[in-house]
Amino acid sequence: MKGIVFTEFLELVEDKFGLEMVDKIISSSELESGGIYTSVGTYSFSEMLQLLQHLSDNTGLSIDTLLLVYAEHFFSVLEDSYPGLLATYKDPIEMISSIENHIHVEVRKIYPDAELPTFEVVEKTKDSLVMIYTSSRAMHHFGLGLMNKTFEHFNSTATIELEKIKEDGTEVRFIINKN
Repeated sequence: MKGIVFTEFLELVEDKFGLEMVDKIISSSELESGGIYTSVGTYSFSEMLQLLQHLSDNTGLSIDTLLLVYAEHFFSVLEDSYPGLLATYKDPIEMISSIENHIHVEVRKIYPDAELPTFEVVEKTKDSLVMIYTSSRAMHHFGLGLMNKTFEHFNSTATIELEKIKEDGTEVRFIINKN
């Protein structure tokens, strides 16, 4: 997993819960990296799982809720770092439907070894989208949070349903209807 995901996660934890919490979740985890991350490094996903689990244990918030909050933070990082990419789109459905064929292509240019989920567009209209998310990491709530922020970015709203195709969350159907 790319280091930017770790550095921004710890930034969020510090902003929302304080530096003591960052220290607490790092100290209570067995991290090969020692909890020292660079944005361009690559680290084991198991480290993120430990950090998320310890944050959940210490805050009483579910991992899914934490991933939603983290996605909102991460979207603002994308807005600040890659405004040209977001400016390419005029509509949230267009942007979300292009994750696989445009956005992830651009991500791979910056981070060639990034392990990204796949998003298969199953059905698309002007105001609706059905996609299948597939990832061994089962971070679909992170994807849901990014989708929510995409609609907010375009001053729009939507109803987004999430249906687990596989119980472990490694394959999920997103059903998006623009309001």
